[in-house]
Amino acid sequence: MNKKVFGLMFFAIAGFLNAQDTDEALQAATDSTESVNRVKLDGIAAVIGDYVILDSDVDKTLIDLKSQGASTEDITKCSLLGKLMEDRLYAHQAVQDSLLVSDDQVNAQSDRQIQQLVAQVGSMDKVLKFYKKPDIESFREELFEINKLRMLSEKMQSSIVEELEVTPEEVRQFFSKIPEDELPVFGAELEIAQIVKQPVAPEEEKQKVIDRLKQIKQDVEDNDASFNVKAILYSQDPGSKSKGGFYSMTRETPFVKEFKDVAFSLQEGEISEPFESPFGYHIIFIEKIRGQELDLRHILMIPEIPQSAIDNAVKELDSIRQHIMDGKYTFAEAALNFSDEKETKNDGGVLRNPINYGSRFELTNMDPALYNQVRNLKDEEISRPLKEDDPRGGPPKFKIMKISNRYDEHKADFAKDYLKIQELALREKQFKAIKEWMDEHIEDTYIHVNNENRECDFANNWVKE
Repeated sequence: MNKKVFGLMFFAIAGFLNAQDTDEALQAATDSTESVNRVKLDGIAAVIGDYVILDSDVDKTLIDLKSQGASTEDITKCSLLGKLMEDRLYAHQAVQDSLLVSDDQVNAQSDRQIQQLVAQVGSMDKVLKFYKKPDIESFREELFEINKLRMLSEKMQSSIVEELEVTPEEVRQFFSKIPEDELPVFGAELEIAQIVKQPVAPEEEKQKVIDRLKQIKQDVEDNDASFNVKAILYSQDPGSKSKGGFYSMTRETPFVKEFKDVAFSLQEGEISEPFESPFGYHIIFIEKIRGQELDLRHILMIPEIPQSAIDNAVKELDSIRQHIMDGKYTFAEAALNFSDEKETKNDGGVLRNPINYGSRFELTNMDPALYNQVRNLKDEEISRPLKEDDPRGGPPKFKIMKISNRYDEHKADFAKDYLKIQELALREKQFKAIKEWMDEHIEDTYIHVNNENRECDFANNWVKE
């Protein structure tokens, strides 16, 4: 695969969604499209199995990258065509291997993208004008084909590498083959531990929220009130409030278990009873069931936490901090006995890096919010209580933090950096597996590259003798 374009999104819709300045991206992409159309008529660039790649597909890909703000100086049309051919080969073989995606899944993805597009530019008319579509039906049809190809391609790629693992011996061999002067350099890293207190709302506040949700449910069921409007007015979920509480989800969607369990127990048109999750209390309305896909609306309400509960949490953390500093117990012992965070309390309060689940955070890749919390801490120093708001809408928590270990920038060390080296070894193994798969299936698949593109220096052997 061409490394310059590997991993980028190669569909016009994806670039549009990711553009930092939507209006400028729209204008730039439109101008580029008009320029392309004036230069030449559309033709066939290549055929991969059952898929045809048009010259315009290559042009649109280049426009897409520019609209994302990506540098295209070193990206050629040949390299873009090569990547599009890879995507089509994956999709073609996915169909042959019965690695299918349902129309419901594809439609749900298209619906999410349309909602994002409309939210970005303000109206469906602007979206249709940009894509030069006369109506939403024709736009959905084209979007369906784009998403289906992408999802098939991703499913095929995942199936190639999903069961690959590296043994400790393979990791050792991988590391031993790296010349001393080519060893990777890992940036400065921190190990961070924390003790968390979560203020809890009193039972009377919880009951107020439950009663309010029951009233809303009754008003919708008995008086035909709009659930959509109720969500806009009352929901405390920042991710869905402006959309009337709307989400589209499958069982694989990363929602908390409590939410999924209730959602998939309901029938179309049914509203749940109030239920609790880590974020607060919800009711769910099932708008539509499409196979394994649910279109739903929900209302989240968070019981009010009184200032006294917040003051008590801060006071308790101050007391824990002082006792650790006085040597009454260690930070790890305090985390085990007093922290409210289940994920870290049994591990001495040590935070895990979501990238590799190791205990180290590289400074250059740290989440900015986390970095700001610890950047001024000295070794072995314990922070004063810090407030942390939940970006997903849940109640705030309070914590004290400590830097357990600090690692300076250094060349890779097999023992100290095993997890990182293991990850590099696995990537290399995956790359080799994909390359072997690509070579084998290029040989077995009908492929035609038009004369204009046969002189391209492709990364793969697309041009057969």
